[in-house]
Amino acid sequence: MRIIDLESAFLKVTEAAAIASHAWVGKGDRHAADDAATTAMRETFNDIKFDGTVVIGEGERDEAPMLFIGEKLGDGSGPKIDIAVDPLDGTNLAAENKPGAICVLAAAPSGCLFHAPDTYMEKIAVGPKIGNVVSLSKTVEENLEAIHKKTGKPMDQITVVVLDRPRHAEIIKRVQAKGAKIKLIAEGDVFGAVMTAFEHTKTDMLLGIGAAPEGVLAAAALKCAGGYMEGRLKFRNEEEKQRAQKMGIKATDFDKIYTIDELVSSNEVVFVATGVTEGELLKGITTTTNGHMAESMIFDTKSKVPKIVNNEK
Repeated sequence: MRIIDLESAFLKVTEAAAIASHAWVGKGDRHAADDAATTAMRETFNDIKFDGTVVIGEGERDEAPMLFIGEKLGDGSGPKIDIAVDPLDGTNLAAENKPGAICVLAAAPSGCLFHAPDTYMEKIAVGPKIGNVVSLSKTVEENLEAIHKKTGKPMDQITVVVLDRPRHAEIIKRVQAKGAKIKLIAEGDVFGAVMTAFEHTKTDMLLGIGAAPEGVLAAAALKCAGGYMEGRLKFRNEEEKQRAQKMGIKATDFDKIYTIDELVSSNEVVFVATGVTEGELLKGITTTTNGHMAESMIFDTKSKVPKIVNNEK
């Protein structure tokens, strides 16, 4: 059995998580929304015939319920698969009923997803029409020039997605000084990166520092889309460095720039996301006479074309 054969099963996982968390949308309790998504995701995973292991989980940073790193999923039969999850990317967005909350997972053969510690990551991400002409080894200005040369876009039509955080003030200043545009997002830099693969979003590049686990999820999506991404770990303290070493990251690699093929080292990858609240790429969960309508996106490295699926559950 190939990972792609499990797409429909993985879709049920994100749909279940999105519907469960939707009950908490707008109620101001981000932890309850995350807990609901996590519980639904775990239960649905465990009905699948596969031998899964969580290599990217969530929870430590937010003191939320975890699908913890090393947790076994599925019934233990079938292929050995690495799973990266964010049961609810955009917990505050869901709690405050703001756009862009999603439930997301990625799957790849065992040993093929980077085991990112629960720290931060400097990221650069672009879609397939730009590719590896950009790099974290280049300056902001050099990357903008590379995009201009590759696409032919005038500088004032290039848009950079950035998380709205004080730490990104310098990036914002330099992008705008170069004549390009900034698109600020409140949360959810998984889809911040994925946006770059869709022309209708009119975004060209994601820059900035966000969570490292979500960096691997974004890399999996862009690997499926034919885009490009790099990441560099940004530790906040010695404890995070020690945790990284326990996960197998050498101290000599603490400043290493990881390419997309190092973050996701397989050409057999599946990425699935279901919308919780309305967003640019996916509609949110809506209530119907028979239950709920869920809109999801499925990417895989075989087709490289996203499928948008609407299911009533």
